[in-house]
Amino acid sequence: MKAKVEIEGLKLEVDFSKGQDISIPLIFNGSQPNTYNVNKATSQAYTDGQFIGDTRKDGPCNFETYSLTPHCNGTHTECIGHITKERVDILSSLKDLMIPSQLISITPVSSKEKYNPELNEGDLLITKEELIKKLNNVPKKLLEGLIIRTLPNDEHKKSQDYMKVKPAFFSIDAMQYIKDIGVKHLLVDTPSVDRLFDDGILSAHNIFWDTTDKEYNPISKNKTITEMIFVDDNIPDGNYLLTIQIPAFVSDAAPSRPIIFNINEL
Repeated sequence: MKAKVEIEGLKLEVDFSKGQDISIPLIFNGSQPNTYNVNKATSQAYTDGQFIGDTRKDGPCNFETYSLTPHCNGTHTECIGHITKERVDILSSLKDLMIPSQLISITPVSSKEKYNPELNEGDLLITKEELIKKLNNVPKKLLEGLIIRTLPNDEHKKSQDYMKVKPAFFSIDAMQYIKDIGVKHLLVDTPSVDRLFDDGILSAHNIFWDTTDKEYNPISKNKTITEMIFVDDNIPDGNYLLTIQIPAFVSDAAPSRPIIFNINEL
């Protein structure tokens, strides 16, 4: 299904029949990424002593109980309620259905750009310098969403135990730049925009949502961060129309399925 759309005077064509899924499928009880050594996402047939929800065990239907930690078990989208005292939920925060977005590939590097707390030896950063190289000529109207694929890019991201590696994260300058250019929805293939062990400071999160001391800032209510995506190598960098699918969870984060559609200027 092809449609013509207009974004602030820019006329585009999009084929909604050819969306590309950039989430990591969550395989319950199977191979999946993991952060902080939380329990794996699991499913278990419901039973009450008489009924069993498993057709393989002669049950009448499959009827399972699922257990997961969205922030740590795979692709998820979070809102400002992730870091504030006020319990803001992703369901009421994610209002944009179609998001003009830019996909870029970045190689994290050792850098003198700053972070709080101080950088450790071996830390790799997504830097402002690299972001400027990729985004300097991109119209702001195509930057409501920013999708970042880190390099090298391989299938291990779909099942990586992040306690065994040191994933890249954003420098303070990089996240301030992302905020300044007006990005509302940030998507990355790392487990966090911050260093996993950062003394609980969450510098990058706080810059993006413009928060201090865990206080809610209403101007950032509709901004989201999506972590642990996977963008296949056969998807080129460029302009896309993004939609982020989530279940109707009244929680600070939910498992998500970002889908991108090619757009062509008319």
